[in-house]
Amino acid sequence: MPATAMASLKHFRLLLFVLLHAIFLLSSPVLSDDKDEDNVLQGLNSYRTSLRLPALTKNENAGCLADELANKLEKQPCYGTTSIQIDNYCELLSKCDIDINNTRNGAVLPVCVPKLVPTLALTNYTRTQYAKDLNDSRFTGAGLGSEDDWMVVVLSTDTAGGNFAAGAISNVSKVGFAHCLASELVGTLVYVYMRVY
Repeated sequence: MPATAMASLKHFRLLLFVLLHAIFLLSSPVLSDDKDEDNVLQGLNSYRTSLRLPALTKNENAGCLADELANKLEKQPCYGTTSIQIDNYCELLSKCDIDINNTRNGAVLPVCVPKLVPTLALTNYTRTQYAKDLNDSRFTGAGLGSEDDWMVVVLSTDTAGGNFAAGAISNVSKVGFAHCLASELVGTLVYVYMRVY
């Protein structure tokens, strides 16, 4: 085999090696996030089962909102006791095609854990003020989202007031629409206090 052909083959193999590793490394974090979220949901369900409560089922719309909220929190610091302000709540609901009237009985539970270790995130849910919501039998569904050090669990009910069902803007009641407008003017709708352990 000529020297130029050998050199080309080596370059091709090197390029293929680098390309395959790049694909593997770039795709890993997405799989890791989903796996972490699944592990936390499994842990939350084990916790609820130990209390003789039904397991939480995945709620896609609540999951969409949890993802959007996690993206908003991504740049927030993750140290000590802090308050979290979420602006543009109505915009987030719109991105997920959620009628605001179907969120009133839900709960938003954000936690911040350095490196998002699933066992520590689970502890932040089961051994803090969030345990009260997790112990509540009204909640039947959950959506999870994570970004960097943040994990967000959105709890839903099986009632119209908390099932996070989709709804076009024309179906939003005047009260719900006014609630969104008022929250935009004030600049916040969700204001959560949390403690990191």
